[in-house]
Amino acid sequence: MSHRLFLLICALSILCLGFSSGTFADNSHARIVRLSLVQGDVRFAPSFRDDPLTDANAGWQSAPLNLPIRQGYVVATDNGRAEIEFENGAMMFLGSNSVVEFYDLSLRDGDRVTRLVLRQGTSTVYVNPANGDYFSVTGGDFTVEATGRTTFRLDNFDDGSTVNIERGRATVLRDKKSTPLDKGQSLSVHAGDSAEPVVGRASDTDDFDRWVSGRVDSVVTATNYSSQYVNSPNYSAGFGDLYTYGSWFSMGGYGYCWRPFGMSFGWSPFSYGGWYQDPFFGNTFIGSAPWGWLPYHYGGWIFSPVYGWVWAPTGFGLGGPVRYRPVTAVWVRNGSTLGIVPSHPGDKPGKTAQNLNQGIFPVQNSQIAHSTLAAGTEKWSVLKKGPAEGISSNLAASAPPSRVSRTIVAGAAGSRVVALGRDSSISYDPHEHRYVNNGNSPATPTNEIRKDEARTEAITHVNGTQPAANVSNGAIVQGATSARMPARPAIPGSPAVPQAPSSASARAGTPPRAPAVPAPARGAGSSGSGGSFPSGGASWGGGSRSGGGSSGASSGSAGHPAPSGGGGAHPH
Repeated sequence: MSHRLFLLICALSILCLGFSSGTFADNSHARIVRLSLVQGDVRFAPSFRDDPLTDANAGWQSAPLNLPIRQGYVVATDNGRAEIEFENGAMMFLGSNSVVEFYDLSLRDGDRVTRLVLRQGTSTVYVNPANGDYFSVTGGDFTVEATGRTTFRLDNFDDGSTVNIERGRATVLRDKKSTPLDKGQSLSVHAGDSAEPVVGRASDTDDFDRWVSGRVDSVVTATNYSSQYVNSPNYSAGFGDLYTYGSWFSMGGYGYCWRPFGMSFGWSPFSYGGWYQDPFFGNTFIGSAPWGWLPYHYGGWIFSPVYGWVWAPTGFGLGGPVRYRPVTAVWVRNGSTLGIVPSHPGDKPGKTAQNLNQGIFPVQNSQIAHSTLAAGTEKWSVLKKGPAEGISSNLAASAPPSRVSRTIVAGAAGSRVVALGRDSSISYDPHEHRYVNNGNSPATPTNEIRKDEARTEAITHVNGTQPAANVSNGAIVQGATSARMPARPAIPGSPAVPQAPSSASARAGTPPRAPAVPAPARGAGSSGSGGSFPSGGASWGGGSRSGGGSSGASSGSAGHPAPSGGGGAHPH
Protein backbone atom coordinates (compact mmCIF):
# COMPACT_ATOMS: atom_id res chain seq x y z
CA MET A 1 0.00 0.00 0.00
CA SER A 2 2.79 2.37 0.95
CA HIS A 3 4.54 1.52 -2.34
CA ARG A 4 1.44 2.49 -4.33
CA LEU A 5 1.09 5.70 -2.32
CA PHE A 6 4.73 6.52 -3.05
CA LEU A 7 4.19 5.95 -6.80
CA LEU A 8 1.07 8.12 -6.73
CA ILE A 9 2.96 10.96 -5.01
CA CYS A 10 5.75 10.71 -7.58
CA ALA A 11 3.28 10.80 -10.45
CA LEU A 12 1.55 13.87 -9.01
CA SER A 13 4.91 15.58 -8.49
CA ILE A 14 5.93 14.96 -12.10
CA LEU A 15 2.55 16.26 -13.28
CA CYS A 16 2.89 19.41 -11.19
CA LEU A 17 6.43 20.00 -12.42
CA GLY A 18 5.29 19.59 -16.00
CA PHE A 19 2.44 22.04 -15.46
CA SER A 20 4.76 24.53 -13.82
CA SER A 21 7.30 24.20 -16.60
CA GLY A 22 4.62 24.73 -19.21
CA THR A 23 3.41 27.76 -17.35
CA PHE A 24 6.82 29.43 -17.19
CA ALA A 25 7.58 28.45 -20.79
CA ASP A 26 4.37 30.07 -22.05
CA ASN A 27 5.08 31.86 -25.32
CA SER A 28 2.04 34.13 -25.27
CA HIS A 29 3.28 37.03 -23.14
CA ALA A 30 2.95 40.20 -25.18
CA ARG A 31 5.49 42.99 -24.85
CA ILE A 32 5.41 46.77 -24.58
CA VAL A 33 7.91 48.99 -26.41
CA ARG A 34 8.31 52.75 -26.35
CA LEU A 35 7.96 55.60 -28.84
CA SER A 36 11.10 57.35 -27.60
CA LEU A 37 11.31 60.34 -29.95
CA VAL A 38 8.73 62.29 -31.93
CA GLN A 39 9.83 64.90 -34.45
CA GLY A 40 7.31 66.56 -36.72
CA ASP A 41 4.16 64.77 -37.87
CA VAL A 42 3.86 61.28 -36.32
CA ARG A 43 0.66 59.28 -35.79
CA PHE A 44 -0.44 55.79 -34.80
CA ALA A 45 -3.35 53.37 -34.93
CA PRO A 46 -3.87 50.62 -32.33
CA SER A 47 -5.36 48.19 -34.87
CA PHE A 48 -6.37 47.89 -38.51
CA ARG A 49 -7.72 45.48 -41.10
CA ASP A 50 -5.61 44.31 -44.03
CA ASP A 51 -3.85 47.58 -44.90
CA PRO A 52 -3.43 50.56 -42.54
CA LEU A 53 -3.12 52.93 -45.49
CA THR A 54 -6.57 52.07 -46.85
CA ASP A 55 -8.52 51.05 -43.74
CA ALA A 56 -10.96 53.90 -43.06
CA ASN A 57 -11.71 52.48 -39.59
CA ALA A 58 -8.11 52.27 -38.36
CA GLY A 59 -8.68 55.13 -35.91
CA TRP A 60 -5.51 57.19 -36.39
CA GLN A 61 -4.39 59.43 -33.51
CA SER A 62 -1.54 61.86 -32.99
CA ALA A 63 1.39 59.95 -31.48
CA PRO A 64 2.83 61.45 -28.28
CA LEU A 65 6.31 60.99 -26.93
CA ASN A 66 6.54 57.89 -24.67
CA LEU A 67 3.53 56.19 -26.27
CA PRO A 68 3.38 52.52 -25.17
CA ILE A 69 3.33 50.34 -28.31
CA ARG A 70 1.94 46.82 -28.35
CA GLN A 71 1.67 44.07 -30.94
CA GLY A 72 -0.78 45.07 -33.67
CA TYR A 73 -0.05 48.80 -33.52
CA VAL A 74 1.06 50.74 -36.58
CA VAL A 75 3.13 53.96 -36.44
CA ALA A 76 3.40 56.36 -39.39
CA THR A 77 5.21 59.56 -40.27
CA ASP A 78 4.34 62.13 -42.89
CA ASN A 79 6.57 65.19 -42.64
CA GLY A 80 8.24 63.79 -39.53
CA ARG A 81 10.62 61.32 -37.97
CA ALA A 82 10.28 58.88 -35.10
CA GLU A 83 12.35 56.58 -32.91
CA ILE A 84 11.17 53.39 -31.20
CA GLU A 85 13.19 51.96 -28.31
CA PHE A 86 12.94 48.27 -27.42
CA GLU A 87 13.54 46.66 -24.02
CA ASN A 88 16.98 45.25 -24.84
CA GLY A 89 18.35 48.47 -26.30
CA ALA A 90 17.40 47.96 -29.95
CA MET A 91 16.19 51.07 -31.75
CA MET A 92 14.19 51.64 -34.92
CA PHE A 93 14.27 54.99 -36.72
CA LEU A 94 11.61 56.07 -39.21
CA GLY A 95 12.20 58.64 -41.94
CA SER A 96 9.49 60.80 -43.44
CA ASN A 97 6.47 59.16 -45.15
CA SER A 98 7.09 55.80 -43.47
CA VAL A 99 4.68 53.24 -42.03
CA VAL A 100 5.73 50.38 -39.74
CA GLU A 101 3.55 47.58 -38.40
CA PHE A 102 4.40 45.88 -35.10
CA TYR A 103 3.51 42.46 -36.41
CA ASP A 104 4.86 40.32 -33.55
CA LEU A 105 6.04 41.45 -30.11
CA SER A 106 6.11 38.37 -27.91
CA LEU A 107 8.14 36.23 -25.56
CA ARG A 108 9.27 32.70 -26.38
CA ASP A 109 10.57 30.89 -23.30
CA GLY A 110 11.80 34.24 -22.00
CA ASP A 111 13.41 35.31 -25.29
CA ARG A 112 12.07 38.41 -27.01
CA VAL A 113 10.64 37.87 -30.49
CA THR A 114 10.38 41.03 -32.60
CA ARG A 115 8.98 40.90 -36.14
CA LEU A 116 8.20 44.22 -37.80
CA VAL A 117 6.77 45.07 -41.23
CA LEU A 118 7.87 48.24 -43.00
CA ARG A 119 4.78 48.90 -45.10
CA GLN A 120 6.24 51.99 -46.74
CA GLY A 121 9.20 54.30 -46.44
CA THR A 122 12.65 54.32 -44.89
CA SER A 123 13.82 52.81 -41.64
CA THR A 124 17.18 52.24 -40.00
CA VAL A 125 17.43 49.61 -37.25
CA TYR A 126 20.09 49.27 -34.57
CA VAL A 127 20.04 45.77 -33.06
CA ASN A 128 22.11 44.36 -30.23
CA PRO A 129 20.13 41.26 -29.22
CA ALA A 130 20.70 39.25 -26.06
CA ASN A 131 21.19 35.50 -26.30
CA GLY A 132 18.03 33.92 -27.68
CA ASP A 133 16.36 37.15 -28.84
CA TYR A 134 15.08 37.33 -32.40
CA PHE A 135 14.74 40.53 -34.47
CA SER A 136 13.61 40.93 -38.09
CA VAL A 137 12.09 43.57 -40.36
CA THR A 138 10.13 42.66 -43.48
CA GLY A 139 9.88 44.98 -46.46
CA GLY A 140 7.80 44.46 -49.56
CA ASP A 141 10.00 41.69 -50.98
CA PHE A 142 12.15 40.14 -48.26
CA THR A 143 12.87 39.83 -44.55
CA VAL A 144 16.05 41.18 -42.95
CA GLU A 145 17.11 39.12 -39.95
CA ALA A 146 19.73 40.23 -37.40
CA THR A 147 21.19 37.90 -34.76
CA GLY A 148 24.13 40.04 -33.61
CA ARG A 149 25.04 43.68 -33.19
CA THR A 150 23.91 45.15 -36.48
CA THR A 151 22.78 48.42 -38.02
CA PHE A 152 20.93 48.26 -41.32
CA ARG A 153 18.74 50.54 -43.41
CA LEU A 154 15.67 49.24 -45.23
CA ASP A 155 13.84 51.19 -47.96
CA ASN A 156 10.51 49.86 -49.20
CA PHE A 157 8.34 51.52 -51.82
CA ASP A 158 6.02 50.81 -54.72
CA ASP A 159 8.25 48.84 -57.02
CA GLY A 160 11.00 47.41 -54.89
CA SER A 161 13.02 47.19 -51.71
CA THR A 162 16.65 47.65 -50.80
CA VAL A 163 18.69 47.04 -47.65
CA ASN A 164 22.10 48.51 -46.75
CA ILE A 165 24.24 47.00 -43.98
CA GLU A 166 25.93 49.84 -42.13
CA ARG A 167 27.41 47.81 -39.26
CA GLY A 168 27.79 44.13 -38.46
CA ARG A 169 26.02 41.59 -40.64
CA ALA A 170 22.51 40.41 -41.40
CA THR A 171 20.71 37.73 -43.36
CA VAL A 172 18.16 38.48 -46.08
CA LEU A 173 15.41 35.85 -46.43
CA ARG A 174 13.49 35.66 -49.71
CA ASP A 175 11.64 32.80 -51.36
CA LYS A 176 12.90 30.34 -48.72
CA LYS A 177 16.51 31.28 -49.50
CA SER A 178 18.91 33.21 -47.28
CA THR A 179 21.61 35.63 -48.40
CA PRO A 180 24.20 36.79 -45.85
CA LEU A 181 25.31 40.41 -46.07
CA ASP A 182 28.27 42.05 -44.38
CA LYS A 183 29.03 45.66 -43.54
CA GLY A 184 29.13 47.84 -46.65
CA GLN A 185 26.93 45.55 -48.76
CA SER A 186 23.44 46.14 -50.13
CA LEU A 187 20.71 43.98 -51.65
CA SER A 188 17.92 45.20 -53.93
CA VAL A 189 14.84 43.47 -55.29
CA HIS A 190 12.42 44.80 -57.88
CA ALA A 191 8.80 43.92 -57.17
CA GLY A 192 7.56 41.07 -59.32
CA ASP A 193 11.01 40.30 -60.67
CA SER A 194 11.72 36.57 -60.51
CA ALA A 195 15.46 37.10 -61.06
CA GLU A 196 17.98 36.84 -58.27
CA PRO A 197 18.31 39.93 -56.04
CA VAL A 198 21.06 42.38 -56.91
CA VAL A 199 23.90 42.45 -54.35
CA GLY A 200 26.28 45.39 -54.43
CA ARG A 201 28.00 47.87 -52.20
CA ALA A 202 26.01 50.11 -49.88
CA SER A 203 25.20 53.61 -51.07
CA ASP A 204 26.72 56.73 -49.59
CA THR A 205 25.28 58.09 -46.37
CA ASP A 206 22.74 60.91 -46.42
CA ASP A 207 21.33 63.27 -43.82
CA PHE A 208 18.97 60.65 -42.38
CA ASP A 209 21.87 58.23 -41.87
CA ARG A 210 23.90 60.86 -40.05
CA TRP A 211 20.95 61.77 -37.83
CA VAL A 212 20.47 58.11 -36.91
CA SER A 213 24.17 57.65 -36.15
CA GLY A 214 24.13 60.58 -33.76
CA ARG A 215 21.04 59.29 -31.98
CA VAL A 216 22.47 55.80 -31.54
CA ASP A 217 25.73 57.13 -30.12
CA SER A 218 24.03 59.46 -27.63
CA VAL A 219 21.47 56.92 -26.38
CA VAL A 220 23.95 54.03 -26.06
CA THR A 221 26.49 56.24 -24.25
CA ALA A 222 23.92 57.57 -21.75
CA THR A 223 22.52 54.07 -21.16
CA ASN A 224 25.98 52.69 -20.42
CA TYR A 225 26.61 55.46 -17.90
CA SER A 226 23.34 54.70 -16.10
CA SER A 227 24.44 51.10 -15.48
CA GLN A 228 26.62 52.31 -12.61
CA TYR A 229 23.43 53.08 -10.67
CA VAL A 230 21.05 50.26 -11.72
CA ASN A 231 21.80 46.62 -12.43
CA SER A 232 19.36 45.92 -15.26
CA PRO A 233 20.73 43.29 -17.65
CA ASN A 234 17.29 42.44 -19.06
CA TYR A 235 15.85 45.91 -19.57
CA SER A 236 17.54 49.12 -20.73
CA ALA A 237 14.90 51.28 -22.48
CA GLY A 238 14.66 54.73 -20.93
CA PHE A 239 17.68 54.53 -18.62
CA GLY A 240 19.68 56.78 -20.92
CA ASP A 241 17.07 59.53 -20.47
CA LEU A 242 17.29 59.27 -16.70
CA TYR A 243 21.04 59.83 -16.85
CA THR A 244 20.56 62.82 -19.17
CA TYR A 245 17.69 64.54 -17.36
CA GLY A 246 18.16 63.78 -13.67
CA SER A 247 20.45 62.79 -10.84
CA TRP A 248 20.94 59.64 -8.80
CA PHE A 249 21.64 59.44 -5.07
CA SER A 250 21.68 56.69 -2.49
CA MET A 251 18.76 56.13 -0.12
CA GLY A 252 19.03 53.72 2.77
CA GLY A 253 17.16 50.48 2.13
CA TYR A 254 16.36 51.28 -1.50
CA GLY A 255 19.75 51.73 -3.14
CA TYR A 256 20.08 54.46 -5.75
CA CYS A 257 16.98 56.55 -6.41
CA TRP A 258 16.39 59.16 -9.09
CA ARG A 259 14.95 62.66 -9.32
CA PRO A 260 14.67 64.97 -12.38
CA PHE A 261 16.74 68.13 -12.59
CA GLY A 262 15.25 71.48 -11.63
CA MET A 263 12.34 70.29 -9.47
CA SER A 264 11.43 71.97 -6.21
CA PHE A 265 10.73 70.07 -2.99
CA GLY A 266 6.97 70.10 -3.58
CA TRP A 267 6.87 68.91 -7.18
CA SER A 268 4.25 66.36 -8.19
CA PRO A 269 5.40 63.20 -10.01
CA PHE A 270 2.36 63.46 -12.30
CA SER A 271 2.77 67.10 -13.29
CA TYR A 272 3.90 66.34 -16.86
CA GLY A 273 1.67 64.10 -18.93
CA GLY A 274 -1.85 62.92 -19.65
CA TRP A 275 -4.05 59.88 -20.11
CA TYR A 276 -4.48 57.42 -22.95
CA GLN A 277 -7.18 54.76 -23.10
CA ASP A 278 -5.22 51.63 -23.97
CA PRO A 279 -7.41 48.88 -25.49
CA PHE A 280 -5.94 46.33 -23.06
CA PHE A 281 -4.87 48.24 -19.93
CA GLY A 282 -7.43 51.04 -19.91
CA ASN A 283 -6.24 54.24 -18.19
CA THR A 284 -2.57 54.64 -19.10
CA PHE A 285 -0.46 57.61 -18.08
CA ILE A 286 1.88 58.99 -20.74
CA GLY A 287 4.63 61.23 -19.40
CA SER A 288 5.32 64.18 -21.68
CA ALA A 289 8.82 64.86 -20.32
CA PRO A 290 11.74 63.22 -22.17
CA TRP A 291 12.39 61.10 -19.07
CA GLY A 292 8.73 60.16 -18.69
CA TRP A 293 8.89 56.46 -19.56
CA LEU A 294 10.46 54.38 -16.78
CA PRO A 295 9.15 56.35 -13.76
CA TYR A 296 5.53 55.97 -14.89
CA HIS A 297 5.51 52.27 -15.79
CA TYR A 298 8.15 50.55 -13.65
CA GLY A 299 9.52 50.76 -10.12
CA GLY A 300 7.86 52.91 -7.46
CA TRP A 301 7.88 56.27 -5.67
CA ILE A 302 9.27 57.18 -2.24
CA PHE A 303 8.73 60.46 -0.42
CA SER A 304 12.00 61.69 1.03
CA PRO A 305 11.95 64.33 3.82
CA VAL A 306 15.04 65.83 2.15
CA TYR A 307 14.33 65.60 -1.60
CA GLY A 308 10.57 65.16 -1.85
CA TRP A 309 9.32 62.57 -4.35
CA VAL A 310 12.02 60.28 -5.78
CA TRP A 311 11.72 57.28 -8.07
CA ALA A 312 13.10 53.87 -6.99
CA PRO A 313 14.06 51.45 -9.81
CA THR A 314 12.79 48.31 -8.08
CA GLY A 315 12.06 45.14 -10.02
CA PHE A 316 15.10 45.27 -12.30
CA GLY A 317 17.98 42.84 -12.36
CA LEU A 318 15.97 39.82 -11.20
CA GLY A 319 16.60 37.75 -14.31
CA GLY A 320 13.02 37.52 -15.57
CA PRO A 321 10.72 39.83 -17.55
CA VAL A 322 10.19 43.26 -16.02
CA ARG A 323 6.48 43.80 -15.51
CA TYR A 324 4.91 46.81 -17.21
CA ARG A 325 2.18 48.83 -15.48
CA PRO A 326 -0.14 51.41 -17.09
CA VAL A 327 0.69 53.87 -14.29
CA THR A 328 2.92 53.71 -11.21
CA ALA A 329 0.10 54.83 -8.95
CA VAL A 330 -2.73 53.36 -6.88
CA TRP A 331 -6.29 54.41 -7.68
CA VAL A 332 -8.34 55.42 -4.63
CA ARG A 333 -11.89 56.69 -4.14
CA ASN A 334 -13.79 58.44 -1.39
CA GLY A 335 -17.41 58.92 -2.36
CA SER A 336 -17.41 60.89 -5.60
CA THR A 337 -13.76 61.95 -5.22
CA LEU A 338 -11.33 59.98 -7.37
CA GLY A 339 -7.59 60.21 -6.99
CA ILE A 340 -4.22 58.54 -7.36
CA VAL A 341 -1.44 57.90 -4.87
CA PRO A 342 2.12 57.32 -6.15
CA SER A 343 2.78 53.61 -5.71
CA HIS A 344 5.38 52.60 -3.12
CA PRO A 345 7.83 49.76 -3.89
CA GLY A 346 6.32 47.85 -0.94
CA ASP A 347 2.65 48.19 -1.96
CA LYS A 348 0.57 45.01 -2.15
CA PRO A 349 -2.36 44.59 -4.59
CA GLY A 350 -5.65 45.57 -2.97
CA LYS A 351 -4.01 46.79 0.24
CA THR A 352 -3.81 50.32 1.61
CA ALA A 353 -1.28 52.42 -0.32
CA GLN A 354 1.81 53.07 1.78
CA ASN A 355 2.11 56.59 0.39
CA LEU A 356 -1.49 57.46 1.32
CA ASN A 357 -0.40 59.66 4.23
CA GLN A 358 1.70 61.75 1.82
CA GLY A 359 -1.53 62.93 0.16
CA ILE A 360 -3.90 62.05 -2.68
CA PHE A 361 -3.72 63.69 -6.11
CA PRO A 362 -7.36 64.24 -7.20
CA VAL A 363 -8.21 63.24 -10.78
CA GLN A 364 -11.02 65.01 -12.58
CA ASN A 365 -11.72 64.11 -16.18
CA SER A 366 -8.18 64.01 -17.63
CA GLN A 367 -6.60 66.47 -15.21
CA ILE A 368 -4.43 65.54 -12.21
CA ALA A 369 -4.25 68.16 -9.48
CA HIS A 370 -0.77 69.34 -8.55
CA SER A 371 -1.78 69.90 -4.92
CA THR A 372 -2.70 66.96 -2.71
CA LEU A 373 -5.63 66.16 -0.46
CA ALA A 374 -4.83 64.99 3.04
CA ALA A 375 -5.99 61.45 3.75
CA GLY A 376 -7.16 62.48 7.23
CA THR A 377 -9.55 60.12 8.97
CA GLU A 378 -11.74 59.56 5.90
CA LYS A 379 -12.15 56.13 4.38
CA TRP A 380 -10.34 55.83 1.05
CA SER A 381 -11.03 52.59 -0.81
CA VAL A 382 -8.34 51.13 -3.05
CA LEU A 383 -9.50 50.28 -6.59
CA LYS A 384 -8.11 47.17 -8.27
CA LYS A 385 -7.77 49.10 -11.52
CA GLY A 386 -8.55 52.53 -12.89
CA PRO A 387 -12.18 53.52 -13.46
CA ALA A 388 -13.72 52.39 -16.72
CA GLU A 389 -15.32 55.80 -17.25
CA GLY A 390 -14.70 59.38 -16.24
CA ILE A 391 -11.13 59.62 -17.54
CA SER A 392 -10.79 61.02 -21.05
CA SER A 393 -7.85 60.61 -23.41
CA ASN A 394 -5.57 63.56 -24.11
CA LEU A 395 -4.74 62.33 -27.63
CA ALA A 396 -6.24 64.00 -30.67
CA ALA A 397 -7.69 62.23 -33.69
CA SER A 398 -5.54 62.40 -36.81
CA ALA A 399 -5.93 61.90 -40.54
CA PRO A 400 -4.57 58.69 -42.12
CA PRO A 401 -1.01 58.92 -43.44
CA SER A 402 -0.44 59.69 -47.09
CA ARG A 403 0.99 57.12 -49.45
CA VAL A 404 3.91 58.25 -51.60
CA SER A 405 5.11 56.89 -54.88
CA ARG A 406 8.84 56.14 -55.00
CA THR A 407 11.18 53.87 -56.86
CA ILE A 408 14.67 52.38 -56.66
CA VAL A 409 17.48 53.83 -58.77
CA ALA A 410 20.72 51.87 -59.00
CA GLY A 411 24.00 53.63 -59.53
CA ALA A 412 27.72 53.45 -58.89
CA ALA A 413 27.21 54.22 -55.21
CA GLY A 414 24.71 51.40 -54.70
CA SER A 415 20.91 51.41 -54.69
CA ARG A 416 18.80 54.08 -53.07
CA VAL A 417 15.09 54.77 -53.15
CA VAL A 418 13.88 58.02 -54.74
CA ALA A 419 10.37 59.24 -55.36
CA LEU A 420 8.99 59.72 -58.82
CA GLY A 421 5.85 61.20 -60.30
CA ARG A 422 3.69 59.65 -62.99
CA ASP A 423 5.52 61.62 -65.72
CA SER A 424 9.02 60.66 -64.66
CA SER A 425 11.52 59.85 -67.41
CA ILE A 426 13.14 57.10 -65.33
CA SER A 427 11.98 53.57 -66.09
CA TYR A 428 13.02 50.05 -65.18
CA ASP A 429 15.06 48.06 -67.71
CA PRO A 430 14.23 44.35 -67.18
CA HIS A 431 17.28 43.24 -69.17
CA GLU A 432 19.79 45.39 -67.30
CA HIS A 433 17.95 44.90 -63.99
CA ARG A 434 18.28 48.58 -63.22
CA TYR A 435 16.55 51.92 -63.76
CA VAL A 436 17.51 54.10 -66.71
CA ASN A 437 16.59 57.54 -68.02
CA ASN A 438 14.55 57.11 -71.21
CA GLY A 439 15.14 60.71 -72.27
CA ASN A 440 11.45 61.61 -72.51
CA SER A 441 11.30 63.87 -69.51
CA PRO A 442 8.26 66.13 -69.34
CA ALA A 443 8.66 69.76 -70.29
CA THR A 444 7.11 71.03 -67.07
CA PRO A 445 8.09 69.12 -63.97
CA THR A 446 5.40 68.90 -61.32
CA ASN A 447 7.21 67.33 -58.40
CA GLU A 448 8.88 68.99 -55.45
CA ILE A 449 12.62 68.32 -55.53
CA ARG A 450 14.61 67.84 -52.33
CA LYS A 451 18.38 67.93 -52.75
CA ASP A 452 20.74 66.39 -50.25
CA GLU A 453 24.46 65.74 -50.30
CA ALA A 454 24.04 62.10 -51.28
CA ARG A 455 20.86 61.97 -53.32
CA THR A 456 18.10 63.88 -55.10
CA GLU A 457 14.57 62.97 -54.10
CA ALA A 458 11.23 63.96 -55.65
CA ILE A 459 8.13 63.32 -53.56
CA THR A 460 4.58 63.29 -54.85
CA HIS A 461 1.68 62.09 -52.74
CA VAL A 462 -0.79 59.81 -54.45
CA ASN A 463 -3.62 62.29 -53.92
CA GLY A 464 -1.61 64.99 -55.69
CA THR A 465 -0.68 67.03 -52.64
CA GLN A 466 2.84 68.05 -51.74
CA PRO A 467 4.51 67.58 -48.35
CA ALA A 468 4.37 70.43 -45.88
CA ALA A 469 7.17 72.93 -46.29
CA ASN A 470 9.96 72.95 -43.75
CA VAL A 471 9.83 75.61 -41.07
CA SER A 472 12.78 77.92 -41.30
CA ASN A 473 13.08 78.61 -37.58
CA GLY A 474 13.87 75.03 -36.62
CA ALA A 475 12.11 71.81 -35.70
CA ILE A 476 10.89 71.09 -32.19
CA VAL A 477 12.27 67.74 -31.02
CA GLN A 478 10.82 65.64 -28.20
CA GLY A 479 13.21 63.14 -26.73
CA ALA A 480 16.71 62.82 -25.37
CA THR A 481 18.21 65.48 -27.61
CA SER A 482 18.65 69.23 -27.45
CA ALA A 483 15.45 71.23 -27.14
CA ARG A 484 15.71 72.62 -30.64
CA MET A 485 17.42 71.43 -33.78
CA PRO A 486 18.08 73.69 -36.76
CA ALA A 487 15.98 72.81 -39.76
CA ARG A 488 17.86 71.38 -42.73
CA PRO A 489 16.77 70.04 -46.11
CA ALA A 490 14.81 66.80 -45.77
CA ILE A 491 14.32 67.32 -42.02
CA PRO A 492 10.71 67.64 -40.86
CA GLY A 493 9.42 70.93 -39.58
CA SER A 494 7.38 71.70 -36.51
CA PRO A 495 4.69 69.23 -35.40
CA ALA A 496 1.59 69.50 -37.52
CA VAL A 497 -1.77 70.39 -36.02
CA PRO A 498 -3.87 67.18 -35.79
CA GLN A 499 -6.65 66.99 -38.33
CA ALA A 500 -9.95 65.22 -38.17
CA PRO A 501 -9.89 61.70 -39.62
CA SER A 502 -10.60 61.47 -43.32
CA SER A 503 -11.86 58.50 -45.23
CA ALA A 504 -9.58 56.25 -47.24
CA SER A 505 -11.29 57.40 -50.41
CA ALA A 506 -9.53 60.75 -50.02
CA ARG A 507 -6.29 59.03 -50.95
CA ALA A 508 -7.12 57.95 -54.44
CA GLY A 509 -4.51 56.06 -56.37
CA THR A 510 -3.10 52.66 -57.11
CA PRO A 511 -3.52 50.29 -54.16
CA PRO A 512 -0.19 49.52 -52.46
CA ARG A 513 1.32 46.14 -53.07
CA ALA A 514 0.92 43.60 -50.31
CA PRO A 515 4.01 43.19 -48.10
CA ALA A 516 5.77 39.88 -47.74
CA VAL A 517 4.80 37.52 -44.94
CA PRO A 518 7.38 37.93 -42.15
CA ALA A 519 9.69 34.97 -41.77
CA PRO A 520 9.02 32.72 -38.76
CA ALA A 521 11.12 33.49 -35.71
CA ARG A 522 14.08 31.17 -35.27
CA GLY A 523 16.13 30.30 -32.23
CA ALA A 524 19.48 31.86 -31.52
CA GLY A 525 22.36 30.59 -33.58
CA SER A 526 20.21 29.18 -36.39
CA SER A 527 20.80 31.95 -38.89
CA GLY A 528 21.60 30.42 -42.25
CA SER A 529 24.63 31.30 -44.28
CA GLY A 530 23.16 30.61 -47.67
CA GLY A 531 21.35 28.03 -49.71
CA SER A 532 17.78 26.89 -49.18
CA PHE A 533 15.86 27.74 -46.06
CA PRO A 534 13.03 25.64 -44.64
CA SER A 535 9.60 27.12 -44.14
CA GLY A 536 6.65 25.97 -42.11
CA GLY A 537 3.92 26.31 -44.68
CA ALA A 538 2.87 29.64 -46.17
CA SER A 539 5.22 31.60 -48.36
CA TRP A 540 7.27 34.12 -46.39
CA GLY A 541 10.20 36.49 -46.78
CA GLY A 542 9.23 37.37 -50.32
CA GLY A 543 5.77 36.00 -51.05
CA SER A 544 2.81 38.35 -50.95
CA ARG A 545 0.32 38.00 -48.19
CA SER A 546 -3.36 38.58 -48.60
CA GLY A 547 -5.05 40.48 -45.82
CA GLY A 548 -1.87 40.99 -43.89
CA GLY A 549 -2.13 37.67 -42.08
CA SER A 550 0.23 34.74 -41.79
CA SER A 551 -0.08 31.05 -41.30
CA GLY A 552 -0.06 31.67 -37.58
CA ALA A 553 -2.72 34.36 -37.57
CA SER A 554 -6.19 33.82 -36.25
CA SER A 555 -9.02 34.45 -38.66
CA GLY A 556 -10.47 37.17 -36.49
CA SER A 557 -7.32 39.17 -36.02
CA ALA A 558 -6.76 42.63 -37.42
CA GLY A 559 -4.21 41.41 -39.89
CA HIS A 560 -1.82 40.18 -37.20
CA PRO A 561 -0.86 36.80 -35.81
CA ALA A 562 -1.80 35.66 -32.38
CA PRO A 563 1.26 35.84 -30.10
CA SER A 564 3.47 32.79 -30.40
CA GLY A 565 1.94 30.06 -28.36
CA GLY A 566 -1.52 31.65 -28.26
CA GLY A 567 -3.32 32.86 -25.21
CA GLY A 568 -3.99 36.25 -23.76
CA ALA A 569 -1.57 36.67 -20.91
CA HIS A 570 -0.79 40.09 -19.53
CA PRO A 571 1.76 42.03 -21.56
CA HIS A 572 5.15 42.71 -20.03
